Amino acid sequence: MASNSHPSYFKIYLLLLGLFVVSVLGPEFADLAGLEKGPVRLIIILVTAFGIALVKAYYVLAYFMHLKFEKIYAPYILISMVALLFVFFFGTATDAMKSEGHNWKKIEVVLPEDEGFESHGDSHGEDHGDH
Repeated sequence: MASNSHPSYFKIYLLLLGLFVVSVLGPEFADLAGLEKGPVRLIIILVTAFGIALVKAYYVLAYFMHLKFEKIYAPYILISMVALLFVFFFGTATDAMKSEGHNWKKIEVVLPEDEGFESHGDSHGEDHGDH
């Protein structure tokens, strides 16, 4: 009988913890190295923040969500749902970010504290209920 051998979750947890430490220390390294604004600093920050985040996401999906041990269609379903998320976001983002259109205008919301409304004081509601 063949069985899937699952890896040690504690080892994967330690790997994820180590990757977390690297992703936190990467931007700090850019500061300690004295890198001012520039492409090298940006590359270090992006690789350590987002690159390692993608690796961590892979390990969580593959091992803790058991997608590595699932049938082949499970990752395809996940990828298609993420693709639909991007389609819906970018399909509506252009309309949501514009302030005007042919048939509509975005209405500015004014909150009471922005208007300068004053409170009624402590006497609010005292004369209610007197008949």
